Amino acid sequence: MHIPVNHRLRPQWRFLAGLSGAYLLIFGIVGAIRTAGEPFFSRGDTEALGLKTNPAFAWLSIIVGAIVLGGAIIGRNVDHFINIWGGAVFLLAGLIMLTVMQTPLNKLNYEISTCVVSFIIGTIMLIAGLYGKVGTPAESIAEEVLRHSTRPGDKFAVKPHANK
Repeated sequence: MHIPVNHRLRPQWRFLAGLSGAYLLIFGIVGAIRTAGEPFFSRGDTEALGLKTNPAFAWLSIIVGAIVLGGAIIGRNVDHFINIWGGAVFLLAGLIMLTVMQTPLNKLNYEISTCVVSFIIGTIMLIAGLYGKVGTPAESIAEEVLRHSTRPGDKFAVKPHANK
């Protein structure tokens, strides 16, 4: 499989990734305000935008949200790399926090709802990264030719035919 270059839905996915970054930034700011004065890794009941948080999670959200939003604003393949890696990290973080949720290792005060939000943001960012690659028109055409070409011995490939 190849990552498409200059995909027609790139602007929409870039917008959704930027929206995810803005959500993380706002969540982090609200969380930092609401958890001011609490221990950094507290396991309290403080919520921001419907999710439990603590100062560590709030500040981490501010940093990550600013990076994702900045990547969406900059574009030019910066967002492509940020979204692919960030999406993978969000999916992995959701899985890890799901496994340690009821243990003392839950330092970011995660709940099931936080894991679900992490999975949603990770999926949006990963798809945005996969469809977000930018290239020259020549690179785009070369990628399309490569994607639709047949390989020798591929019995299920669609064979190109000459127009009559």
